[in-house]
Amino acid sequence: MSAFRSEGFGQSISDREVRWRSYLAGIAVGKAESLTLLYDESAGSLLGLALRMMKNKADAEEIILDVFEQVWRTAHRFDSARGSVWGWLMVMARSRALDRLRTAASKRGRERRLIAEDWDLVSHEPLPDTTTIFNQERILIRSALQLLPGEQRLAVELAYFSGLTHVEIASALGVPLGTIKTRIRGAMDKLRVLLPRDREVAPSNQ
Repeated sequence: MSAFRSEGFGQSISDREVRWRSYLAGIAVGKAESLTLLYDESAGSLLGLALRMMKNKADAEEIILDVFEQVWRTAHRFDSARGSVWGWLMVMARSRALDRLRTAASKRGRERRLIAEDWDLVSHEPLPDTTTIFNQERILIRSALQLLPGEQRLAVELAYFSGLTHVEIASALGVPLGTIKTRIRGAMDKLRVLLPRDREVAPSNQ
C-alpha cells in the first residue's frame, strides 16, 4: 500500500493523516472508539512535547488528558485546510502547557510576595532597573517576531519557544523538512537585521 494518497492538485497526505482525519470524523459524531484510536496513536508523541515544556511527568500527563477532552468536545472544528491533525493536537498541547507555566509562575510570584511581607525578608527579586531592561528586551524580541510573515514566525516560535527540532516542526505542520529549514533560515536573517547583535536569538537544534 502506498505511503501517500493524492489530495488536490498534485498534493499528497500521509496514510496517517488520512487515518487520523477519519478518527476525528468519528469523534465528531460521538464515537468513543475513534477517540481511543487517536489517543493510542498520538498520545505518546504529545506527552514527549508536554514533558519537554513542563519538566514534570505528572503535569505533562494532565495536559494530554486535557487535550483529548478538548478533542472530544471540538473535533467538529478541525479544518484540514489550516493544517494537519498532528499540528492541531500539538498546538493544543503547547497552549495548555504555556497556560500552566504562566499560572505556576504567577503563583510563585504571589508566594514570594507573601513571604516577604510576613517575614520582612530582604527581597531577592531583580532590581527595578534590571527588571525594566529585561522587559524591554522581551518586548523588543516579540515586536521583531510580529514583523515576520506568519509561516516564518510560527516556525521560529516552535523551534525556540517550544524546543522542537526541525524534523518535529515539519511533521507537526505537515510540510517538507527543507521548507521548514528555509523558513527558519529566512526568519533568522530578518531578525539579525531587526535586533541588535547582543539580542539575537541563538541557533536552534536541527
